[in-house]
Amino acid sequence: MKRVVILGRGGAGKSTLAATLGTATGIPVIELDEHFWGPDLEATPPDRWTNVQRELARADRWIMDGDLGPYDVPEVRLREADTILLLDYSFPRCAWQALRRSRERADFWLWVWSWRRRSRPLLLQAITAHAPNAKLHTLRNPRTTARFVAQVRNDQTGGPA
Repeated sequence: MKRVVILGRGGAGKSTLAATLGTATGIPVIELDEHFWGPDLEATPPDRWTNVQRELARADRWIMDGDLGPYDVPEVRLREADTILLLDYSFPRCAWQALRRSRERADFWLWVWSWRRRSRPLLLQAITAHAPNAKLHTLRNPRTTARFVAQVRNDQTGGPA
């Protein structure tokens, strides 16, 4: 596990998981939101976003967290990934987390609401097409995510988590 992509519905905890894994493994974390959104929350144009991701993905090791929904071009980072974590948490859980975190725009809520029906199938197609050799872990709730993190810690230390 050297190049990790974390995807999932808004509010699922992608950034929290990335930080936890970064601490456990020593792999640098790249929060894609910081590179994608401009100061007035304007989206980076797709061609420029592709180039930014190419540059970020040149490093030998990274954890990239972010799912930018309809604005995203995930193929670039998927091609370089050896591990993909898909947080497939329920809408109520993600909505609650997003509400607690901050106020969001209407397009965010539409994306969160329709993620499983619209975005998830597109992500799975992109993973199949652009990351066929990457190990995909679909984590459906915090308990399975905690087990995954414990296993990573165990693998890092060579002992029980």
